[in-house]
Amino acid sequence: MHILVIGGTRFVGRHFVAEALDRGHEMTLLHRGRSNPDLFPDSEHLLLDRDGDLDALSGRAFDATVDVCAYLPRQVRHLAEALGGRGGQHLYVSSVSAYAPANRPGQDESAPLHPAPDPPTETIDEETYGPLKAECERVAGQLYGDALTVVRPSYVIGPHDPTGRFPRWVERIARGGDVLVPGPPEAPFQAVDGRDLGAFMLTLLENGRRGDFHAAAPAPPYGFGDLVAALVEAIGPDARPVWVDAAWLTGRGVDGAALPLWEEGRLDQELALDPGKALGAGLAPRSLADTARDTLAWLQDGGSSGSDRALGAEQEAALLEEWHASA
Repeated sequence: MHILVIGGTRFVGRHFVAEALDRGHEMTLLHRGRSNPDLFPDSEHLLLDRDGDLDALSGRAFDATVDVCAYLPRQVRHLAEALGGRGGQHLYVSSVSAYAPANRPGQDESAPLHPAPDPPTETIDEETYGPLKAECERVAGQLYGDALTVVRPSYVIGPHDPTGRFPRWVERIARGGDVLVPGPPEAPFQAVDGRDLGAFMLTLLENGRRGDFHAAAPAPPYGFGDLVAALVEAIGPDARPVWVDAAWLTGRGVDGAALPLWEEGRLDQELALDPGKALGAGLAPRSLADTARDTLAWLQDGGSSGSDRALGAEQEAALLEEWHASA
């Protein structure tokens, strides 16, 4: 197949393209050239801003199009206009955040989505990200109809993660010692390795699978405590997790940016989805232990472990000291 990828050099797109090249597909990557521009030198690169002039796509046809970076409905419309029906099967990468709040575990792809933002907005934040993704899905459905495949990943983890969320925990647990871990341990958690997500997306295209699939594993019940235990076993034999009460942390201004992947004590069920449909369609999640070891190797080779907002060593030590004293 000749596949057009919107993005393709950063994390999910990068893993998808690498898998597609390994399987012998022809790739055209449309991106701005700002992230890893030297990747995939044997593929065609169209250095364009998706929000700008896309006349370079005029008259061109593809067997499939993969859009990994549409966050606004107008971006979905703009790309469809430029392709003019010549993009083949269209795969849109959405998010499990598109689902409306869930009150029970084990929901499948028929779970309701967020309504459109009201009033309409192009501001992307914690409140609008999910509704905007849901609206992008609806617009894509109107434009591509039966040619549309939607993939909704949960947290995407593994090497080349630019968010630093999972790498932060890998680096911290590998360092050992007392590790501040936010409770509760039973808070639902699901993730997918970016390499497994890329392989799954390609399998859907190769098999001509249409419809909606959420890429989220393991099957519930699985909690944040299970994730921490898996990391300690795989890469942190000297780490000693210290579970700290969620309300105590939030009362001191600690949030999910300081401790990434933490849902700030909520027990919402958006990360307790039934992965059955995706597993049946070819999703093959590797173990968290393998992902942790590979991510640690990537960090040791120069990868980044987090953002400036993540909890630093001095802050963590001070919080642990105060927690022990209060306990």
